[in-house]
Amino acid sequence: QVQLVESGGGLVQAGGSLRLSCAASGRTSTIYYMGWFRQAPGKEREFVAASWIDGSPYYTDSVKGRFTISRDNAKNTVYLKMNSLNPEDTAVYYCAADVTRLRVVASPSEYDYWGQGTQVTVSS
Repeated sequence: QVQLVESGGGLVQAGGSLRLSCAASGRTSTIYYMGWFRQAPGKEREFVAASWIDGSPYYTDSVKGRFTISRDNAKNTVYLKMNSLNPEDTAVYYCAADVTRLRVVASPSEYDYWGQGTQVTVSS
């Protein structure tokens, strides 16, 4: 079992920045990918970014150049630094962990554990 706890969400003005954190506990040695997804009201959960064990990052096109995912394996924590935020980034952001070595990094169904989510609201 793996437990994930997100933090760092909040309200920010357009153009601002936030950093999300996701702390993993439990059987953390079994984690391959750690990812971030988001879900806006009335929309499906969508992939934002993911990090392989060695820190190799993957991003959805809409956040490339603005968001940075990083991973500290010693602390079992993954971060999402979000810059140049715009109202379209408003959503609940979820952290996810893969322990079965997924095949499609952007597919929510490939991840095995999820955090409770943290709200990010960007005002215009």
